[in-house]
Amino acid sequence: MVVFAEIGCGEIVELALCLGQLSARIRNYLMILTRSAVALCAVLSLASCGVTYTPQTVSTKDTPLDVTVVSMSPSSIEVANRSSYTPRALPAEFFATAGMNGTVRGFGAFPEAPSVPNLSPPAEMALRLPPEVQTLSYKIGIGDVVILATRAAGNSVEQLTGLLAAQSQRQGYTVRDDGAIAIPEVGAVAIAGLTVEEAEDQVFQRLVQNQLDSEFSLEVAEFNSKRVSIGGAVRNAIIAPITLSALRLDQAITAAGGITLENNDYGVIRIYRDGTLYQIPLENYFLDQNLQKVTLTDGDSVYVDTAYDLTRAQAYYEQEINAMDLRQRARSNALSELETEIRLRRSELSERRDTFNARLAANAVLRDSVFLVGEVAKQTLVPLPFERDATLSEILFETGGFSTTTGNPAQIYVLRPGDDDQVTAYHLDATNIVNLTMASRMQMRPNDIIFVKAQPITTWGRALQQALPILLSSGANSI
Repeated sequence: MVVFAEIGCGEIVELALCLGQLSARIRNYLMILTRSAVALCAVLSLASCGVTYTPQTVSTKDTPLDVTVVSMSPSSIEVANRSSYTPRALPAEFFATAGMNGTVRGFGAFPEAPSVPNLSPPAEMALRLPPEVQTLSYKIGIGDVVILATRAAGNSVEQLTGLLAAQSQRQGYTVRDDGAIAIPEVGAVAIAGLTVEEAEDQVFQRLVQNQLDSEFSLEVAEFNSKRVSIGGAVRNAIIAPITLSALRLDQAITAAGGITLENNDYGVIRIYRDGTLYQIPLENYFLDQNLQKVTLTDGDSVYVDTAYDLTRAQAYYEQEINAMDLRQRARSNALSELETEIRLRRSELSERRDTFNARLAANAVLRDSVFLVGEVAKQTLVPLPFERDATLSEILFETGGFSTTTGNPAQIYVLRPGDDDQVTAYHLDATNIVNLTMASRMQMRPNDIIFVKAQPITTWGRALQQALPILLSSGANSI
């Protein structure tokens, strides 16, 4: 009573006016909140009806296509992968090599010319034996001809070209300069440097790998890789091959028709080996059987003459050396030609591959592709790889995977169109991360559509985002 007694009538009137204005503002704010709530409810109702935002989904309704939804499981994946599809192949240029598919001419490196001493006739000819040759199993070499025989003549493995002796009337395989033989349906099999048993094992392995009849026998029909020349005072100068058994000196001389000297007292057998000249006097040769059994090796030159006729021996060796020099120069020329040809082929292959890659970059090459849509890192067209199949997990995660914030792992689909307007929707529920292992088994086919559905909260959030301008506009108009 005391307080009110001290307030004047004017102050009371002013206070009443203030309270009236405050009450009016409260009523306005309440009306704004009411209108906003009504607008929000209306927007959410529209969103639930699909008016403001329509999310993508997989449904068997509202489509003229015959849609079948199949849960992704090991059995359904097996059925899906049975669909016929052959991945597109790369051009042949990506498989070709710059090799000549032929052989290199020549016989490899040759020794330097030997130094033949100019000796006067000795009172007694010295015996200089060549080093002992270790007898090993025969190893197949370049130029040898081998024969493969199977159980039935009609099924015999056939020969590349007839390089066997004409009188044999048999077909075989000549070991090429690259050390291999070419067997139809098997290809090149390298056997140079192998024993017959090792070569049989090598051919056996290749026949088994190619699922061919592996019952066969292998034998060397012609021995052309290891040879010894015999000349001089013999009936016939020849080139004697070294075969499966070691070639002895007496065998080589017998093969040449024997010695034809009238007087053996000063006769001598000279052996040229690796740049060194050895000699065996005929007197010692006929008395000692061990000298007759001297083992010869590949490249030896045997010359029979008298101790006084070194000129003829020197001429013979010079002839041999000149022949080797010619072969070496021919080999050098062949190698040069081969290198030039390989460079040209390599350049041509590189140009063709670059042209293909340029056409590929310009999208001028026909490709098989799949579509990636929905809540993925990037909605795009993904080309399928050449030469192999691609899986769902490979396509999905090589392009960035799907959004774990907006994408629904329980709603991953592979839509595969079929015949007669049929569509099969393979559904993967990856809520349990273990189920993603099935994605690594699901093979993709051209025109597949990989779809990841949005989370429910994502749908509401996008609907609210579209409605937000309406709410703000409504609130502003109510103020």
